Amino acid sequence: MNDNKKQYLSIGSFKDLTIFRERAIYRFFEMLPGIFIWATFAFAIFFSWASPIFVAFFILAFDLYWIFKVLYFSIHTRSAYRRMKEHMKRDWLAELEELPPRKLEVNGQSSAVSSSDLWHLVIVPMHEEPYDVVHPAIESIAGSRWPKERMIVVLATEEAAGNSAQVISARLKTEFQDTFPNFFITTHPSNLPGELPGKGSNERWAGIWAKDNFIDKNSIPYENIIVSSLDADTVVYPHYFSCVAYHYLTCENPLRSSFQPIPFFINNIWEAPAISRVVAFSSTFWHTMNQERSEKHLTFSSHSMPFKALVDIGFWQANVVSEDSRIFWQCFLYYGGDYRVVSLYYPVNMDANVARSTFGTFKNIYKQQRRWAYGAADIAYFLFGFLKNRKIPKSLMWRYGFYTIEGFFSWGTYAILIFVLGWLPLLLGGEAFNATILSHSLPRVTRVLLSIAMVGIMSSVFLSIVILPPRPPRYGRWKYVAMVLQWLLIPITLVIFGSFPSIEAQTRLMLGKYLNFWPTEKFRK
Repeated sequence: MNDNKKQYLSIGSFKDLTIFRERAIYRFFEMLPGIFIWATFAFAIFFSWASPIFVAFFILAFDLYWIFKVLYFSIHTRSAYRRMKEHMKRDWLAELEELPPRKLEVNGQSSAVSSSDLWHLVIVPMHEEPYDVVHPAIESIAGSRWPKERMIVVLATEEAAGNSAQVISARLKTEFQDTFPNFFITTHPSNLPGELPGKGSNERWAGIWAKDNFIDKNSIPYENIIVSSLDADTVVYPHYFSCVAYHYLTCENPLRSSFQPIPFFINNIWEAPAISRVVAFSSTFWHTMNQERSEKHLTFSSHSMPFKALVDIGFWQANVVSEDSRIFWQCFLYYGGDYRVVSLYYPVNMDANVARSTFGTFKNIYKQQRRWAYGAADIAYFLFGFLKNRKIPKSLMWRYGFYTIEGFFSWGTYAILIFVLGWLPLLLGGEAFNATILSHSLPRVTRVLLSIAMVGIMSSVFLSIVILPPRPPRYGRWKYVAMVLQWLLIPITLVIFGSFPSIEAQTRLMLGKYLNFWPTEKFRK
């Protein structure tokens, strides 16, 4: 890879570019998501005064579009859930062992890879998570059916986390060293030049360490290794690694594919406050639905990918906040658009947001959503990458560009337009508009349309009960009632913990007030 290619693949912000024209283009792309959001709000406010009839019809059309989105979401969520239940019943290891060797083209040469040749490199980044969060995660890896002699487990700690992280990691190594022949602890140094402290820089350090100190020393072919990045609270099911390996040996192009499970935020769902539960279930259903949209699917949080691709691109970027989606775009641009996400239809369990106090939980929910929404920084990265890499088909550029930009735009605007700004024509339209039949019909029609949309949301209510883990004895049966009634909070969660953090994240990008990585506090009651 030439120096120019290396440069554009490692951009964290426009400041990393040296040519004025390129800096200006990249900076414009950074501003674009925020410009779209604030232009929409300005449009709605101004024309609610200047042309309230036009805005009223716009709002009705927008409500209809939202109904379509909700129904689309509901149908695909149920479909993906059915497929997931089927996948959960399959003995992936047995099916894997029956597969013939897969021929892979590496550097112009063909090599046959069978299931017995495959290794799993598992990187678990850890910051200040307590023992009772990380232990179940490592225990679940130990409980997997994949042969432990072909696993490399790296518990990636941070120097900045202090002595407590080292004590916890040493304790875990003592407990599991007999289970895993290859269990390692890495410590990512603080304040390395050019790095942004966070998960990405920690993963990068751990991945390079594993390559230099184990993989290369044992001459393991890179194409024989699947690397999984698992958050410290991620609990995997027994067949997860076998499921990934099966898809690796059967998908269209394994060396150009990432493998995305469904994150179920339910580890501690019973002890989470109501708003936290609604946000957790909403995120779960969103990612479940995305399994059905492989052409738009990006990597998120815990996922797996070929180690060969990771080495080709130079590992994770150390200067970005949203490394989980950025790693997809790095591969996509490096391979000229020849990279995709394979939906696994298989879950991994993660934590809902729970802090030591209710207010602390709300604060952490907001910050976590803001960090996820800061993934809008990827828009500038891949748009600039499209300009630099002319090998990428224009159709892919337009498709990914539209769906990604529309996704972040919707995140920031939909809830506010529906629940807040939708009433502006009545407030700003004046006497002339308020005297029209449309003004009197608008609230009623809006309520009817929103009621229809709630039918789609009701399917989420049912599914949220179905996927609940066993009820802890300390909670009575009344808790199930709370699990249903919590969905009355959906308008609040959509606005305060959906639109607001998304608007802030994209506004920060627009103004150049860049976010640093913020690790979500993990707490078990």
